[in-house]
Amino acid sequence: MAYRMVQVGTGGFGAAWCRSFLPPNVKEGLIEVVAAVDMKEEAHVHAVEGLGLSASQCYTSLEKALDENPADFLTVVVPPAHHEAVVDAALAHDLHILSEKPIADTLATACRIVDKVARSGKKMGITMSHRYDQDKTSLREQIRSGRWGPLDYLVAKYLCNNRRFGSWGKFRHEIPDPLMIEAGVHYFDLLADMAGAKCDTVYAQTWNPPWGEFAGDSQALVTMHYDNGTRAFFEGAKTNAWGLNCACQEYLRAECEGGTLILDHRKLGVFPYDPDLPSGDGGERQPEPLSLLEQPKWGHTWLIEEFVHWLDGGEPMETKVEDNLESLAIVFAAIESSRTGEPVKVQEFLGSASR
Repeated sequence: MAYRMVQVGTGGFGAAWCRSFLPPNVKEGLIEVVAAVDMKEEAHVHAVEGLGLSASQCYTSLEKALDENPADFLTVVVPPAHHEAVVDAALAHDLHILSEKPIADTLATACRIVDKVARSGKKMGITMSHRYDQDKTSLREQIRSGRWGPLDYLVAKYLCNNRRFGSWGKFRHEIPDPLMIEAGVHYFDLLADMAGAKCDTVYAQTWNPPWGEFAGDSQALVTMHYDNGTRAFFEGAKTNAWGLNCACQEYLRAECEGGTLILDHRKLGVFPYDPDLPSGDGGERQPEPLSLLEQPKWGHTWLIEEFVHWLDGGEPMETKVEDNLESLAIVFAAIESSRTGEPVKVQEFLGSASR
C-alpha cells in the first residue's frame, strides 16, 4: 500500500522534490502524493508537471490542504525559520514528517521540535542527503571496513563562489550564519558519521569578506574533536573567487594508519601505506582508484525510500530527528565558538539548549 503524502514546498528546492526525488518512489508504488502546498501559486507548476497533480490538489494554505486531504505524512521543504510551524500542523493532523535539513533555524527551536515529535509518538526524519550520496557512502564503507586500519583524522573542503546576492538562493544571503546553517550542517553530520562518535569539542572561526553579498558569515575554518579521539577539519567557503569543491564535488580525506583515502569530485582513491617506499614527499604518485558502491537509488530518492521502510516497521532512519539533533548542535556550537573565540564543549552546549 502506498503511503499518502503532502508535499509542502514546490518552489526553489521543492521543484527538485516534485520533478526528481518523488516520482521514482511514486512509480514504485511506495508513495502517493495527494496534495502540494506553496504560498506562491506560480510554484504549483512543478507539482502539476512533475507529480501529475491537478490544480485543485495544489494549495496556498497548509491547513486547508491537510483538512481536505487525509494523509500519512508530509514533507517540509521550506526555509528553516518556518519548519516548526509546518511540524506543528503535521502533528495536529497526526502525520509523520520527512523534513529538509536543518531541523530548524535555532537550536532551541530544534530541541522543541524533537520534544514535540517524541511526545506525539510520530516519526520524523531529516534529509541529510550528503550522507546518502553514492561517493560519500562509498568512502564511509571504506573507513568502516577496517581494511585501512584505525582512523586518525578527517578533512572536508566545500569551496564555492556564490558571493553575488541571490546566487545561492535569496534567503540564504539574508539569514544569519548562512554557511553554517545551510551547508555546515551537512558536513558536520558527515564527519561525525565517518568518525563514528559524538563530537566533544569544536573550535571555529567564521566571517564574511567585504566582497561577499551576505548578511551573515559565508566563510569558515572549523576544528572538531570526537569522543573516540578522532579529529576533523572543515574548510567552508561561499565567497571564494573560484568554486574548487562546491556542492556534490566536495573534497574529503580520511587519514588512516594503513592508507590515505581521498574523495574529490566524486572520484575515490587511496594511497596505501608501503613501508618499502621512501619517506617524505610523495612526488607525482597518484592514488589507486577505488570503485564506488552501486545501487538503484541515491540521495533524496533513497532517503524517501528509507523513510517509507521505517514507516513500514523497518529499521529507523540513521538521520531520524533525535539523532540529527547531535549534528545541528555542532553547527550552533561552532557559531558560538566563532562569536566567543573559545572552543565549545558540544554535549554541554546541547544540554543547556535542551533544558
